[in-house]
Amino acid sequence: MVAANAPDLDVVSWLGGSITYIQWHRNITHSLLGMPVMALIAVAVVRVLGRAPVRWWRAWLIALLGVASHLILDLTNVYGVRLLLPFSGKWFHWDGTPVIDLVVWAILLLGFAAPALAGLVSSEIGEKREGAGKAGWAFTALSLLVAFDYTRGVLHDRAAAIVDAHRYNGLTPRRSAAFPTANPLVWTGTAELSNAYVQGPVDLRENFRASDMEVFYKAERTSAIEAALATVPFQRMLQFVQYPIWVVEPAIDEHRNLRVSLLDLRFGNPHEPGFAAVAIVSERNEVLESQFDMGRIRPK
Repeated sequence: MVAANAPDLDVVSWLGGSITYIQWHRNITHSLLGMPVMALIAVAVVRVLGRAPVRWWRAWLIALLGVASHLILDLTNVYGVRLLLPFSGKWFHWDGTPVIDLVVWAILLLGFAAPALAGLVSSEIGEKREGAGKAGWAFTALSLLVAFDYTRGVLHDRAAAIVDAHRYNGLTPRRSAAFPTANPLVWTGTAELSNAYVQGPVDLRENFRASDMEVFYKAERTSAIEAALATVPFQRMLQFVQYPIWVVEPAIDEHRNLRVSLLDLRFGNPHEPGFAAVAIVSERNEVLESQFDMGRIRPK
């Protein structure tokens, strides 16, 4: 927690707390400008640790492909990347996969572990295979990953189209989205209206019912919200949030303080918040405490 009347503590929290994570995670290293630099660093590390000459240009191109594939993989999930840093902090995210998808991890593990296991078996039976086996498994893993992400993308577009095709409380969505769950056939549909968000499950195996969507009304910009916005956690959150919802409720204390929260509906809702900036604001609109909470989601 950060005391509002102690700016030095606020700086300490910014430097060492989760605010640092949200600011610097997938930062310049995950941008188009940083991509060739990261590839060059990878080649240099291999050169130093391997203590052997390398064909720099060829090695750099291979490393560049590896870095590009990493960015594309991050781009497919709901967290996203800031490709245009340092010129723009805009987030790009395709919302096809969760932040942590066990299927993606299993495919990557297959590409990494299968060649080692195959080599162990070959050595036991006396066969010698150089390179071809590893390349084959790498191609297999890459093909499976592309097929999985493509399928996820098709299902995502279908779910988002279903959400966008309906009216909610007589209102047409300003924008619609579908956020992934562990099940590729079940998505969290979200539609922004003029005065609220509606959110609920979209099961592609069943008929969609707009009446099942839960309504989260947008809060008015009160003095308590304006006070919370002046703190570092909320300023950092504003740079990250894509589907913002404000929650203002009485704080659980003996005073008449308010608990102000800014959530991102991509990662939770007011009932089960994920990423959130939270502040305790007094009757005089003084921020007593503020923090950034990563909740139940901790992306890698």
